[in-house]
Amino acid sequence: MTEIASVESTTERQANPPSVVWLRIMALVYDPFLWMGEIAGMRRRRHTLLAGARGRVVEIGAGTGLNIAHYPDGIADLVLNEPEPGMRRRLARRLVRHAGVARIADAPAERLPLEDASVDTVVSTLVLCTVDDPERSLREIARVLRPDGQLLFIEHVRASSRFLAACQDLLLQPWRRFGGGCRCNRPTAELMRDCGFTVAAASAAWRGMPPIVRPLIVGRATR
Repeated sequence: MTEIASVESTTERQANPPSVVWLRIMALVYDPFLWMGEIAGMRRRRHTLLAGARGRVVEIGAGTGLNIAHYPDGIADLVLNEPEPGMRRRLARRLVRHAGVARIADAPAERLPLEDASVDTVVSTLVLCTVDDPERSLREIARVLRPDGQLLFIEHVRASSRFLAACQDLLLQPWRRFGGGCRCNRPTAELMRDCGFTVAAASAAWRGMPPIVRPLIVGRATR
């Protein structure tokens, strides 16, 4: 990464962070806001993706727990990381409702409380757009994964359409404040590759959601 890119990335991270009060509100409205997108295909994508989870599984940014119902039986261990208190409370309630056996950890993706090469599967769904330091987060994921481990992901990304990408750039800061820190124009697949991952991903559209977050990549990355 060039020095100029590093400066721009740091500036973008620091500008207009979401307020604590709004993050609390987001925890309450998150599920209703995503409801249409879930029934329009995201729920099915979660189920298909997570069927491939195996061994010791760690989910980053578990949010309110929309993935919990889709984890397959037979997982050796499930650790759900969520640094936002409001989201973590809702996550705990959903875990009880689903009678899931998992541990919830107060940890950001940039600092996972896990030993090196101790995880078989890391799961990230709609998370890498919100982390302050995606490169550091991806290096942490690489650190905790075993040599044959995998990162399973669904992420919305920068659009391939020049017009839609320009709209994402224009609306980046207002959407970031509204979306709890979400960067709608983040080129996540390229960042994965830059951090040493081999990425196998398919493009998709997040139906039922605003156009600036509609472009998705869904797939698997390995070290």
